[in-house]
Formats: sequence, C-alpha cells, structure tokens
Amino acid sequence: MFKDWFGSKSKYVTVKRQKEKSKEKKKKKGKGKGKITDELWTKCKNCGEIIFNKKLAQNLKVCLECEYHFRLNSQERLNLLIDEDSFTEFGEELETVNPLEFPKYESKLKKYQEKTGLDEAVVTGEGQIGGHRVAIAVIDANFLMGSMNSVVGEKVTRVIETALNEELPLIIISGGGGGARMYEGMLSLMQMAKTSAALAKLDDAGQLFISVLTDPTYGGISASFASLGDIIIAEKEAKIGFAGPRVIKQTINKDLPSGFQTSEFQLEHGMVDKVVGRKEMKDVLVRILDIHSLRGEVNA
Repeated sequence: MFKDWFGSKSKYVTVKRQKEKSKEKKKKKGKGKGKITDELWTKCKNCGEIIFNKKLAQNLKVCLECEYHFRLNSQERLNLLIDEDSFTEFGEELETVNPLEFPKYESKLKKYQEKTGLDEAVVTGEGQIGGHRVAIAVIDANFLMGSMNSVVGEKVTRVIETALNEELPLIIISGGGGGARMYEGMLSLMQMAKTSAALAKLDDAGQLFISVLTDPTYGGISASFASLGDIIIAEKEAKIGFAGPRVIKQTINKDLPSGFQTSEFQLEHGMVDKVVGRKEMKDVLVRILDIHSLRGEVNA
C-alpha cells in the first residue's frame, strides 16, 4: 500500500542547478549601479557586524566577530564533513505526492523545490569521513523548515537500513523546526515511530549511530531519531527542543532560563554529550570513528 505513495522521477535536482539559480539571482540584484546588494554582504543576526560574504564563506559561515553560526544547507554541510569526491547519494527516486489531497500542497512543494534545488527536506547517501565509510543523512531546514513527511521518513529509514546491512557507522545531521508535516497528517506522524524502530534494530546489532544536532532541531525530529544517538553532538549555540521558547512561554506564562534550549543549556542538563564548533566538527567525528573502528590485525 505504502509503495504507491512513492513515485519515481526521471531526474534528480543537482547542485549545479542550485548554482545556476544563484547566478541568475545575482544578475537581477546587481543591476543597480553602485548599489550594495545582499549578494555581497551579510549582517550578523547576533552582533550586527556587516560581513563580506566571501570572507563569511571562507570562515564556514561563522561570524568573524562573535562566532555566531549561520545555518548551512545540506550541500554546504556535506562539503564541510565528507571527504572530497566520496559521496554517493541514494533515495533520489522517491517523490512526494499528496495522499490526503491537501489544498495547494503540490504548489508549495514546487515552490520549495525551485527555491532550494532539492526534491525534499533530506539528502541521504554514503561517503567517507577521514577515510571511514559512513551512511549519512542531512536534514535541510531551508525546505519547509526541514519538516518530516512520508518521503523524509522513508529516506531516513532507508539510510538506517543501509548502515545496518553494510555494517557502516550512521551519522544523521538534524536541523529542522517544522516537526511532522501537517499536509500529510498521520502519515507524517508515523515516520517518528518508523525511524525509531529502524534505529532499534541498528542498536540491537551493536552498530554506531552519531546524532549531530544543528540549528534548529525541534518537533518530531527532536522527539524521534535526533535524540536516539549513541553519541549526541550539538553544534555551538544551536536551538534544540520540542516546542519553541515562545510557545512554551505563552503556555506556562513564565520567563524562561537564560540561554534556554541552546546547545550549551542542553549539555549542562545532560541532554547532549558534547558541544562542538563548526570548524572542529569533522575532526571530532573522525576521532569518534577512529575510536569505534578496528585498526590493524586483531589477535585471537
């Protein structure tokens, strides 16, 4: 029954298309003579510093003044962590449909597909990190806030099953605040149980799952696979929780603690194992993979 909801596509949107769209936008915005455009400069949301975009990119989208971590898309995250030319994507044949016939859902999907160059809110595949083969999934908050629907849940489940079958370490980079996607109702909610059940099998097999939490990690993602890692790493100052701070404050009508739901707050309260800056993230992952892999011959 469920297989009927996953159609196939003849062509998957590539990174090249993203770059082409970016170039088109630059041409349109750069027409004004002597005008400083958003393509050249970015204002830091934390300290207000005006940063030249080229320098920001060179610094891995970390503010040079206050070290505020700007959000990365899935392609930027893969470029940061995966060894060059080692990534093979899979699951791109899955296509989101509208099983509940929710009004305007197709047009909304098309809008975000054109905006991001992605087909859905997760990219899955296999690659190498520091020479270690890994199965990896990256949630992209730029696509409907990284909300989890049937296809996102299916792709995450398949990458877990790949890790299990191929005996690979599993890494999931979470970063979405959209929860379960309401346009697919209960079909979205059930992905929380499906991904968690797949992880239970991985755990029974004694295989490694590293969960990396980035800004923002909320909703159904935080309440399922994001919180089930053997090792849970949070990127510096990421917002992590179930409901957001504004919703909680409106509900309980009380002021929340300073730094509430940040990575550092979660570390202090035992919810994550380590907080890591973006520049050190790959080195930390490589060290963990080194520790959990056998080197050389094993004497009986």
